[in-house]
Amino acid sequence: MKSVIVLNADYQFLNFCSWKRALILVESGRAEILKASKKIIKNFENTFTFAIPYVIKLVKMVRSVFKKKVPWSKKNVFIRDNNTCQYCGKKNIKNPELEHIIPKSKGGKNSFENCVCSCSECNRKKGNRTPSEAGMFLKKQPVQPTINEFLMNKIKNKEGAQEILEEFFKGFFDG
Repeated sequence: MKSVIVLNADYQFLNFCSWKRALILVESGRAEILKASKKIIKNFENTFTFAIPYVIKLVKMVRSVFKKKVPWSKKNVFIRDNNTCQYCGKKNIKNPELEHIIPKSKGGKNSFENCVCSCSECNRKKGNRTPSEAGMFLKKQPVQPTINEFLMNKIKNKEGAQEILEEFFKGFFDG
């Protein structure tokens, strides 16, 4: 089953959660369903029925996911690069690998500017060398993503999430 989109009380995108977690938030009064699917969940005695949500909104504001900048992590590098190899351009890599442009053995750091998403073939080909030493070139120079860019990439990477959000917010902007 697909993930549920979680919006803050001001309709700002926060994250994704499982449909089970979404129902717990709704039943506890901490969230409300803004858009539901046609799929219904019933308990064994048929005393409770729930529509599985697509989009929920938290009742109370919560702190922003990121205060000033997106924190560095392997997962966040893959989201920034859209699971695309930054050397050969292969898209939707099943098992992406973190590639240090300047290898750690040569003083390279874990940072958005030094790490990119790579397929296993390019990672092996480059090895413990710099891209120029290996005769390889990056498709684009890696940078620290802004919070907005990062969240947009995160939404794009989730299957079906962008269409659900566009359909949901369509009514907000019509005269």
